[in-house]
Amino acid sequence: MLTPVLLGCVLGLRHASDPDHVAAVAAIVTRHRRPLAAAGIGAAWGLGHGLTIVAVGGVLVLLSGTIPASLALVFELGVAGLLVVLGVANLLGARRSEVAKPAPAAMAPLVARSCAVGVAHGLAGSAAVALLALAAMPSAGAAVGYLAAFAAGTVVGMVAFSLGVGVPFAWAGRVPGLQRALVAGSGAVAVGVGLYLAWELGFAHGVL
Repeated sequence: MLTPVLLGCVLGLRHASDPDHVAAVAAIVTRHRRPLAAAGIGAAWGLGHGLTIVAVGGVLVLLSGTIPASLALVFELGVAGLLVVLGVANLLGARRSEVAKPAPAAMAPLVARSCAVGVAHGLAGSAAVALLALAAMPSAGAAVGYLAAFAAGTVVGMVAFSLGVGVPFAWAGRVPGLQRALVAGSGAVAVGVGLYLAWELGFAHGVL
């Protein structure tokens, strides 16, 4: 059981750095000026993503089933749309100078929103993760252990990334013009990644 766990942790850490994940979390983190908020965003995203993978992927592994490729592509297209929405929100927020320094009482909606974004990404990625577990694991128990370790690795990786972005942005919050530019930049990146994914899925893979 040790090998599946180690493999899951390593791949989960790497999975956290996927471009669509980074773009989504960066778009949320850059709008807030507290390192604690950044860590909470990363943890909530990772938990939402991880719980979805464990739940959906675990069922698929135990039942020796898979998500139909067409449905998986639709989930991916939904993530692309979500990235565009997050990016546009940042671009509009930067124009209105809406850059937040949330009080502790305001963290609950922020965490819930980040978790929901993580769940959406988890749905989009569950099929590939489950297939990898089925192909590489010697038993259903090992595959479930792999999925849990993968989820944990993703949480750790995303918290680390969120802090890496959040701490510099806490400093940048002292310079309103600079922070607005960074918020707008993260929004533009999110829109760009979302549109690219939508084009790739919609035309290259024939979803649309």
